[in-house]
Amino acid sequence: KLKTIVIDAGHGGVDPGCNGAGEVWEKTVTLSIALKLGKLLEDSLKDVKVVYTRKTDDFIELNERANIANRNKADLFISVHCNAAANKSLYGTETYTMGLHKTDGNLNVAKRENSVILQEKDYQTAYSGFDPNSPLAHIMMANYQSAFMASSVKFASKVEEQFLKNYQRKSFGVKQAGFLVIWRTAMPSVLIETGFLTNPEEENYLASEKGQKEVAEGIAKAFKQYKEEIER
Repeated sequence: KLKTIVIDAGHGGVDPGCNGAGEVWEKTVTLSIALKLGKLLEDSLKDVKVVYTRKTDDFIELNERANIANRNKADLFISVHCNAAANKSLYGTETYTMGLHKTDGNLNVAKRENSVILQEKDYQTAYSGFDPNSPLAHIMMANYQSAFMASSVKFASKVEEQFLKNYQRKSFGVKQAGFLVIWRTAMPSVLIETGFLTNPEEENYLASEKGQKEVAEGIAKAFKQYKEEIER
């Protein structure tokens, strides 16, 4: 039985994440989507416990986000994020599982999302000397989630399928990279890049009530499909 899900709103507090031309910050968008997703699941699945890593604009260390999931013996960990790129015309979604980088693009996304640890106290001790700027460090940590890879990919695929088919979003599919936030989670885990804030059109979509609602609905539908398959 799939009893507990942890929803992680990326960034927060002193860590605003990325932003677009319209000064829409990632931490604000991810929190709004996470809360909407949680409510959808709480209202429709009474047998599932929903745990949030944050429900307000707080800074939560990446290590602690994984610890929250582990302490609650979660069956699935979902980290919600927004993307950024130098190319302002780039748009679309992609969902990551823990693993080796297949392209420089994947590595760059992981580096950006992991760089927040530089704001944490004693990060070198907490992350065993991990250097967020080192490609080798990202590759070395990629094996930790291998036990949950099949389930993580199964859920990630359903998320991207929902975005593509039901909401006509451009999907870059399921990818692998070394993200600290899902490095030490002891359950299937994914990191969802819900769109590019650096693209003005997609920024407006993600900042809107309609866009956030659609993203949350897509993830919720994917979760229900995943839950049904797991519990067969």
